[in-house]
Amino acid sequence: MRLIFLGPPGAGKGTQATRLVEKHGIPQLSTGDMLRAAVAAQTPVGLKAKAIMDAGGLVSDDVVVGIVADRIEEPDARKGFILDGFPRTLAQAEALDRLLDEKGLKLDVVLELDVDQSALVDRIVKRAEDSKAAGQPVRKDDDPEVFKQRLEAYNRDTAAVAPYYRERGLLKKIDGMKSIDEVTAEISQALTA
Repeated sequence: MRLIFLGPPGAGKGTQATRLVEKHGIPQLSTGDMLRAAVAAQTPVGLKAKAIMDAGGLVSDDVVVGIVADRIEEPDARKGFILDGFPRTLAQAEALDRLLDEKGLKLDVVLELDVDQSALVDRIVKRAEDSKAAGQPVRKDDDPEVFKQRLEAYNRDTAAVAPYYRERGLLKKIDGMKSIDEVTAEISQALTA
């Protein structure tokens, strides 16, 4: 199974992807996590991406596509994968199609978590508070001001990706405002339909 999660930051893509990883035994390929790992390792790509990510911006398509291309070659991704946070732009979606086509692969489904964006800031503030309470570091992109910039970038750049996949018959909308378990159930139903 090869699938993409779409939805604005804070919609629950990571939470739901984790559940699918457990259920189906395929890796979650979060470009954010891959980029954060590159930043932590201070790789050339990581150093290049750090300033952009800290400001809430998006790294260049060539860097992200290169990271994804390398990652889907790993043995654990051969049975399938979940892309979380990619593609973020129409150009990335087109590049992903070319990349998969070159590898003889195809997407099975694109799940879009549909959420009330006005509720997302509250969700992010709570996520930051929960991280602090658990003694974990708070992600820089969970700062409300940085988050608002990320949401603006999503609305400007990523909103065009859903229609691209809808036209290809791959898009399924999921009500991301339901409880976590209800969203999981709706996703399971969408994957078997």
